[in-house]
Amino acid sequence: MLALNLSQSATAPLKILCLGSHSDDIEIGCGGTILRLLSDFRSLDIVWIVFGASNEREREARKSAALFLSQAGRKEVIVKSFRDGFFPFEGPEIKNYFEELKGTSPDLIFTHNRKDAHQDHRLIAELTWNTFRNHLILEYEIPKYDGDLGQPSLFVPLDQEFYEKKIRYIMEAFDTQRAKRWFDKETFLALMRLRGMECVAPSGHAEAFYCRKLVL
Repeated sequence: MLALNLSQSATAPLKILCLGSHSDDIEIGCGGTILRLLSDFRSLDIVWIVFGASNEREREARKSAALFLSQAGRKEVIVKSFRDGFFPFEGPEIKNYFEELKGTSPDLIFTHNRKDAHQDHRLIAELTWNTFRNHLILEYEIPKYDGDLGQPSLFVPLDQEFYEKKIRYIMEAFDTQRAKRWFDKETFLALMRLRGMECVAPSGHAEAFYCRKLVL
């Protein structure tokens, strides 16, 4: 298990791997934290992978990534086209792709929560841990109809600048999702307000993560 070390040397940028099943998952789960990290660190190398997006959803995924990662020193955005809702049935192909990622050595990985009610999310979480067994992994949460929110153990307080920008970028990028009753700024703001209350964030807002293992 690697130690928590987010300090940045003069020669080596902080390397972050973001994994999301669908085109808006990373943004909803950890978008504010990414914006804060980009503000706090001089240089970040970010690999941003969306596993299930095609046609219009791929366009949205790339537009959103461009918004969120505009300040990144180096960025790589990868969009795959695994079928939404069928990840467990396409498991061998997704597993093979994870095997290709073993050569990367990120300092920090953001992925789905292993107890997420969505089957696609759970598979990505499981394969993240199968592949990166000696890395710092933070599992983000996605609000949904199923009501699967739990008790996260790690919190990232967000200044107003970051949580407002997160919501603005999400609403700007994902036109196809606006018809969904849960997909609105009040939902995203409410979850961040709840997590901000739980960690006594100065702004009252935060994102929260599930951290299974951490070495200080």
